Amino acid sequence: MLRLVLDTNVWLDWLVFDDPVVAPIRTAVAEGKAAVFIDEAVEAELVRVLGYSFGARTLDAQQQAKAIADCLQVARKDEREGKNDDLAPLPKCSDPDDQKFLELAQACGAAFLVTRDDALLELTQHKTRPLPCRIVTPRELAAELESAGLKQ
Repeated sequence: MLRLVLDTNVWLDWLVFDDPVVAPIRTAVAEGKAAVFIDEAVEAELVRVLGYSFGARTLDAQQQAKAIADCLQVARKDEREGKNDDLAPLPKCSDPDDQKFLELAQACGAAFLVTRDDALLELTQHKTRPLPCRIVTPRELAAELESAGLKQ
């Protein structure tokens, strides 16, 4: 099973905007071909961001709670407290708030970190240390899923 970590923007595409770009990820997860992992830090950021206004769209408390419930129904929790001691050092992301996604990807053994964030995508260009997984956009992952026969 393919292990994935989604950044907050990709979760928003899935949970709030129903963006077709995440449909291949949603399908792979629903069919048991992929698993998405989340931890407390990523969940906390998602909770915080769901409270933001998205242009003309703002989620009320009930919609925010539903989005989190939907996320936690799909995602597998990584509860690795204190288990990172034997892991290799990670490259530093230029946005410290994005480091948590690299840490989660490493800890859960993700094959892909799916993001639209420039600071994370930049790491694929300037590798000072080995990355724990491939960092890709949702479109790039869709192409990977298709080429691996994991996409319908």
